[in-house]
Amino acid sequence: MKDKLIRAIKALGPGFIVASVVLGPGSVTTASQIGAVHGYALLWVIVISAIGMIMYTTMAARFGVSHEKSFLQTVADTYGRWAAILIGVSSFLVAASFQFGNNLGIATSMQTLTGISEYVWPPIFNGLAILLIFFAKNLYQVLEKLMMFMVMIMITAFIVNLFFIKPDLGQAVQGFVPVIPDNSLNEVAAIVATTFVLHAALYQSYLVQNKGWTLKDMKSGMRDSIAGIIVLASISALIILNSAAALKPAGITISTAGDMAIQLEALFGSASKIIFSFGLWAAAYSSFTVNSIIAGGLLSDGLGLGRTMQEKWPKIFTVLALLVGMMVATFFRGNIVYALVLAQASSLLAVPAVAIGLFVILNNKNVMGKYANTWKQNVVAIFGMILIFIMVYFMWHRLISTIGRAF
Repeated sequence: MKDKLIRAIKALGPGFIVASVVLGPGSVTTASQIGAVHGYALLWVIVISAIGMIMYTTMAARFGVSHEKSFLQTVADTYGRWAAILIGVSSFLVAASFQFGNNLGIATSMQTLTGISEYVWPPIFNGLAILLIFFAKNLYQVLEKLMMFMVMIMITAFIVNLFFIKPDLGQAVQGFVPVIPDNSLNEVAAIVATTFVLHAALYQSYLVQNKGWTLKDMKSGMRDSIAGIIVLASISALIILNSAAALKPAGITISTAGDMAIQLEALFGSASKIIFSFGLWAAAYSSFTVNSIIAGGLLSDGLGLGRTMQEKWPKIFTVLALLVGMMVATFFRGNIVYALVLAQASSLLAVPAVAIGLFVILNNKNVMGKYANTWKQNVVAIFGMILIFIMVYFMWHRLISTIGRAF
């Protein structure tokens, strides 16, 4: 039994890398905001988003273990290079939106921890990420260990805190019944965007290929994918539970990391601000490097310029993703909490191309053979796509309304 457990833990990796991308400061901030404003009412959104994420991540993993050729190269060969470029560019834009949030998360958390201006930190951590990308040996192994360590620290802190704040279990259970509170669509779109992250789901196919998994590893690949998403969804749910129990009854409006940290005061007391800021930094930096690698890798492969971090163009585009996120965050002025929530929600605008690409390839029997989607898998996949399109419609409507008011 012990040997089986050790083997299972060692088999984990790509799923936790995907989870670390999704679990950024946007996830932490959005979940905290939802709990503080809407209490337990939107827990159900995490469940349906996680179901969609599990389906698309396992679809990508199934492609990865059954093919040597990369996903976007297969798209180019099957439907034309234009389709691969569209998906690659869309993935890059989504990742760039996440990088903006990651830089803001690092900046505000480090300012809280050190007292040094938030504008100092993005260049420092982007520089460290660039060094890691160009000089780290066995980059994926380094990332796996780092991500698993950071994710487990966060989940432990929020679980233990629950025993001190004692959330209302009855209301928490009711939160899994679908209801959309008034003025909550921004938060709904944001939590969907931070849980159902399709560019990360797509990259699962590349991660399992980089790990050398083949058809004999399909079961472990599926288990790893599902485990990573369950961990991600659990952390978001835990943050909502903590925030709903600690912040909403006190009527606290979240505008800073310090406001979010109040939810951990029951466990950590006066040190809660430091502990939460470290957790926010961990969430930001765990997503920081991997998200930029996904951006660079998918854009490069979409353009037909290489797919692995041992090649020149994926590294160049990865650095570009880092610099775009850093520049936007460096010159940003305004409410950081609102910006993080809106950045995650707006990332949905570029997602449909990725969703359609995954769905079409996984249903192409000439490509997938007997590993193509079954009708049952397609029911869940179509449900996930409908969820994405509803949220995209809402965000487009909001964007057009905002532009209309501006002019």
